[in-house]
Amino acid sequence: MRIADRVKQVDVSGIREAFELARKMKDPVNLSIGQPDFDVPSEVKEAAIRAIRDGHNRYTLTQGIDELKAEIRRRLEGEKGYSPEEVMVTSGAAGGIALAFLVLLNPGDRVLIPDPYFVIYKHLCRLVHAEPVCVDTYPDFLVTPRRLERAMGKGAALVVLNTPNNPTGRILRGDTLREIADMAAGAGAQILSDEVYDFFAYDSPHESMGAVSGDALVVGGFSKSFGMPGWRVGYAAGPGQVLAEMAKIQQYSFICAPAPLQHGVVRAYRLQMSATLDAYRRKRDLVCKGLAERYRFVCPEGAFYLFPEAPGGSGTEFARAAVEKNLIIVPGSVFSERDTHFRLSFAAPDETLRRGVEILNEMA
Repeated sequence: MRIADRVKQVDVSGIREAFELARKMKDPVNLSIGQPDFDVPSEVKEAAIRAIRDGHNRYTLTQGIDELKAEIRRRLEGEKGYSPEEVMVTSGAAGGIALAFLVLLNPGDRVLIPDPYFVIYKHLCRLVHAEPVCVDTYPDFLVTPRRLERAMGKGAALVVLNTPNNPTGRILRGDTLREIADMAAGAGAQILSDEVYDFFAYDSPHESMGAVSGDALVVGGFSKSFGMPGWRVGYAAGPGQVLAEMAKIQQYSFICAPAPLQHGVVRAYRLQMSATLDAYRRKRDLVCKGLAERYRFVCPEGAFYLFPEAPGGSGTEFARAAVEKNLIIVPGSVFSERDTHFRLSFAAPDETLRRGVEILNEMA
């Protein structure tokens, strides 16, 4: 069977391997899952069901329904002070990132990716024949203009930011955002800011790169904030020229995000979700306090992950040992060029988190 060379450069996701492992184990303590432990709010489900019954089951415009685009813009302007030239609805935030890579990158282009990173970035580079340049941010996981500038070298076409970050929970703010924007502009590099975890900012409101850089492309979504990862609805916001090209490619790939679910998300924007944020702040504190005496880590400011150092030095070996204790975590090598850490998700019921903390402390 003939298989394209580009596919051979892409590994199976280590996160998906953890999903498969969980499916085969009996009642595991699963701290690998990167999705909320709460369900879609009932009002939002009813809105989507009503949309199906009302006949909203055909293609929408490629860019998405006007009602949802208006809500996205309203939220970006009202909460983040960001007034993008254009907004479009994508098939999940991941769909928006894939479209952005197709539109912004030529073969051989260099892409700066702070390490640790979400797994999709490096592999999308390979699919479009761009060169991923991983920018080491250990041990504090801070993405700084100086670290990016050192890696710029022969230049770069794209700088990928993820704030809050998966897997470290780090958030970019204020002067750092502005300095990175200035550095990228001076180097002629586009910024792609993945802000899909923006709802989960625990210590102060999230700040968007779009608010300080009119040229940045911001990608976000609803999977995390409204418990709907299976709905596959996200958005992209930024320069009109870039969004027009992304919409053109979406016509020949995703076509549009699921029509009735777009109507459901419109309803989601009217909900007050502060109690959910408070609950996840408590989950973060539960895990951080529970592991503080035996593990070294940076307490996450956002998202719902912890990225501790692995006892013994190997994240892969430690994750394998955890399976023997009926605990599933993800080796840090899935998210990094190093294999010194592991990722756990605290998007789980409190009792599961307590069991996980107990097992990890026993292992340490």
